[in-house]
Amino acid sequence: MNTDSISSLDRASILAQALPYIRRFHGKTLVIKYGGNAMTDPVLQAAFAQDVVLLKLVGMNPVVVHGGGPQIETALARLGKKGEFIQGMRVTDQETMEVVEWVLGGEVQQDIVGFINQAGGKAVGLTGRDGALIRAKKLVIEGGDLGQVGAIESIDPSIVKALQDDAFIPVISPIGFGANNESYNINADVVAGEIAKALNAEKLFMLTNIAGVLDKNKELLPELSPAQIDGLIADGTISGGMIPKIAGALDAAKSGVNAVHILDGRVPHAMLLEILSDQAFGTMIRAINPA
Repeated sequence: MNTDSISSLDRASILAQALPYIRRFHGKTLVIKYGGNAMTDPVLQAAFAQDVVLLKLVGMNPVVVHGGGPQIETALARLGKKGEFIQGMRVTDQETMEVVEWVLGGEVQQDIVGFINQAGGKAVGLTGRDGALIRAKKLVIEGGDLGQVGAIESIDPSIVKALQDDAFIPVISPIGFGANNESYNINADVVAGEIAKALNAEKLFMLTNIAGVLDKNKELLPELSPAQIDGLIADGTISGGMIPKIAGALDAAKSGVNAVHILDGRVPHAMLLEILSDQAFGTMIRAINPA
């Protein structure tokens, strides 16, 4: 967007209107699940990095948890290996796990760190091994063996808090480690939710490739309660891959995260639009009177 035509007075007015929101969230932790189109489009990459740096500079504490499914698939294809999925989860044998670690903990993570640093921030990349951040065990499901796919046993956020206190922006790859130092590939949505809970985050943002949760008429639902979510799952409005995403978002909300926002990562500056205004730019999930 070309902002050259905006007058100095209008610029000052825009900043003044943002002040109440900046004050409200100053010092708060914001966990951001970064994935989808926002990770592959250069314009969206730059906008995302600018948003994260701005949030840090005005006194908020952004923490990034990233995915990388398409990048993993591309790397596997180069090796002549085709991805296999059971119940929407990637079967991760030892060779695939090596690719996952290289792609997520190396290529993707370092790209994100680079974008943020280029935008003026100080980003640091982490995996679950760093500071014993994510301890995991093998995820066991009915219907097949997923290999080195993990379920989170515990989160130790000490290293994340230390980085936040020292003005750094943590960028976390969803890789955990087990009792015998084995690596586990963990769903990034799950990791983001558990990190948000462990940090008592004010907000959890989940950037996706859709506008938010839509009703049967394809209209955006700006806010959802647990009861509404149960109804939408029961009638099939929420189905397939959205079910675990919504379930993870609701679990985070019930566990103390004030609000979870499912945002359209295809919209430049989607997070700033959500944080610095009262207009809904996605679907917000809150736990109403959690048990």
